[in-house]
Amino acid sequence: METVTVARDVSASPERVRDAISDVESFMLAAGFDEVDVEGDALRIANHVGLFEIELDLVVEDRADAALAYHQRDGIFREMETVYTVEETADGTHVEATTEYALAAKIVGPVFDGTVVKRQRRKELNAQFDFLDAL
Repeated sequence: METVTVARDVSASPERVRDAISDVESFMLAAGFDEVDVEGDALRIANHVGLFEIELDLVVEDRADAALAYHQRDGIFREMETVYTVEETADGTHVEATTEYALAAKIVGPVFDGTVVKRQRRKELNAQFDFLDAL
């Protein structure tokens, strides 16, 4: 499994950050995805990455240890899970997101590999944290 972790301190309160993250559609759009559809605990995202169009069907998990957690039900990964945590600090909130994934062998190649996925995922998570910074 590969791992991408991004963390940031934001000035907003933990409650405000959790509220923003719990608006899953807006929070996913903040990542820069081209399409986001939310129905109950089902989440579908689509994005163009270089030459590829990536579609993921995700399931939002109810976890006491996370502000938001989801895993892939169907998509390009053999496995994929993302967990966002929120912790109060003296000046606001520490937010951390970790994505763990394993690429399906059929898509790994010279054009699309783990390096591309890591770079893209960091970009998406940083865009979401920019959104939280603006609260």
